[in-house]
Amino acid sequence: MKTFFTRTASALVFVAVMLGGILWSPFTFFLLFFLISIFALQEFYKLMRLIDGDYASIPNWHRWGVAIAGGAVMLAFTGNHFSLGAVSTGFIGWWIAIIFLLVLPLGEILLEKDFAPKNLGYSCMGLLYAVIPFSLLTDIRLNAIDIHYTATGVGTAPGWLIPLLLIVFIWINDTMAYIVGSLIGRTPFFPSISPKKTIEGTVGGMILAVAAAGVYGYYFGQEILALQHWLVLAGIAAIFGTIGDLLESRLKRMAGVKDSGRIMPGHGGFLDRFDSLLLAAPFAWMYVHSFMMG
Repeated sequence: MKTFFTRTASALVFVAVMLGGILWSPFTFFLLFFLISIFALQEFYKLMRLIDGDYASIPNWHRWGVAIAGGAVMLAFTGNHFSLGAVSTGFIGWWIAIIFLLVLPLGEILLEKDFAPKNLGYSCMGLLYAVIPFSLLTDIRLNAIDIHYTATGVGTAPGWLIPLLLIVFIWINDTMAYIVGSLIGRTPFFPSISPKKTIEGTVGGMILAVAAAGVYGYYFGQEILALQHWLVLAGIAAIFGTIGDLLESRLKRMAGVKDSGRIMPGHGGFLDRFDSLLLAAPFAWMYVHSFMMG
């Protein structure tokens, strides 16, 4: 019972913080996902150190350099929307990111006696996996003024809409997959990675997530988004969100841990909470820029 109340309380706090950060302002959106990306990045590197002990031996300047580069990349995607004096934060972010991404490999080669190229690979993988997706969500949030959202291509969507819909669709997919899997699940999906997932639950969750988006979009949402956008975004969240969940589960199995972290009582770490979004976000960004931007 104590565990139930702990999980419930932390979930309520999590939802409140997420909604507040996403809806309040562009800056709170950026700040929310900036912090999430930094914590997720550190959890990813912890997993890498458990998977490959050689990565645990990287010097402190490498650890700090990658963290600063990750923050700089997030900052770079803000473009001209925020500024420090007369200089945009996007400009500052790009310069810091470029400098640190150049210094890191040079420092490894020149300063380290036992230079291991794979360690640089792990660091770059972390930036791609845990920072770029949130940077792309920030780009969608700050540039939503150009999104043509209705069937006739008139008007613009609020900046927070697409990121929030992705999160909602992922939640619907996960919930429906659990319910369907519990009721009729028989065939293991990826038993070597996630023994509890079934094909029936996975497919059922995807179908119901897209169906829910379609029903809501058709009857209530076409003034906000054209119906095809509801369906495609739900499909992206369901398909790539599921793959993202499996990917993080695979990393945890390789590292020999149950959770990526312990930041959230009863819910694991940041990677555990956002693993689906990490893979869904880049594909949603590609769809938005290809079919929803003017």
